[in-house]
Amino acid sequence: MADLETIKENNTFRRLYRSKNCYVYPEVVIYISGNRLGRFRYGITTGKKIGNAVVRSRCRRVIRAALFTYSESLGSLSRGFDVVFVARKKTAFIKSDDLIAPIGSALKRSGVIK
Repeated sequence: MADLETIKENNTFRRLYRSKNCYVYPEVVIYISGNRLGRFRYGITTGKKIGNAVVRSRCRRVIRAALFTYSESLGSLSRGFDVVFVARKKTAFIKSDDLIAPIGSALKRSGVIK
């Protein structure tokens, strides 16, 4: 969990939105791209269409908990990747355990996990 770093710059989010590695699930959309920093970085976005601030915060907590649970069970994620998670309306009504499968599937398909 210590090797996970958050993305805060808008230009990094925009670069990931333009990347070709996009995985769409009913609960979440995941954008993945490589970076030259040698660190695994992640970002979480929730739009205003999701709901009010309480609902958007819950979506971020659910995604973060699923990512941490997945990374702890796996050991470590490959370094040198940026990942952005975009919450969808279903994200507010599920538990973090339900997100582990889509996150794992996207990370394996993109080559972040070997």
